[in-house]
Amino acid sequence: MEILVDWVSKIIIFVLLASIIDLLIPATSMKKYIKLVVGLILILILLKPVFYLFDVNIQQAVTTTFQQIEKENTAANQVKNKMKTQKNEIQASQHAYVLEQMTSKLKKLADDPLKSNYQAQISDINYQFRTEDELTYENLSEVVVYVKEAKNDGVTVDTVEEITINTDKSVISKTGNELDGIKSLLYKVWEIPEEKLKLTVKWEGGST
Repeated sequence: MEILVDWVSKIIIFVLLASIIDLLIPATSMKKYIKLVVGLILILILLKPVFYLFDVNIQQAVTTTFQQIEKENTAANQVKNKMKTQKNEIQASQHAYVLEQMTSKLKKLADDPLKSNYQAQISDINYQFRTEDELTYENLSEVVVYVKEAKNDGVTVDTVEEITINTDKSVISKTGNELDGIKSLLYKVWEIPEEKLKLTVKWEGGST
């Protein structure tokens, strides 16, 4: 009789504790796992007489249950992290492809005008976005264009040597004049509004 009273008392106390725990824990994704564990423990307490009959180690059963739940959670997190990594890799690949196509089109549009007017060509284009997760024109903050001396009949024209400015006279280097002209030309060819997007032109190996 004493064993029965002790068993019923444990059930009542555990039910009260489970109710308090349910009220205290926040409504997060972990709440369902906590409720599952509490339910399993309650079942184990209810089946305690049966465990005694079959000489089952309750502590071992509880430990095994917790280990199984932890193992399942770990596996779920690993799958989630793997999916996230694969998603990031796919997005990075797509972004790289979009930028590559954009660069190719911009180079093609500017190729003839640059060669005709400045004997120059674009070597590379870099894009600066306000946020890296959204590669759109609206999110574009700056376009940095690198130009160099254009090739003529398969032969590269010698790079223009840097011209030192004489501090005694107001002399502007030829490269500086060219960069300003190239910038204006690219704004026109690419039909980019100057007030909406910053365009920076750099001579390869030179200054802005």
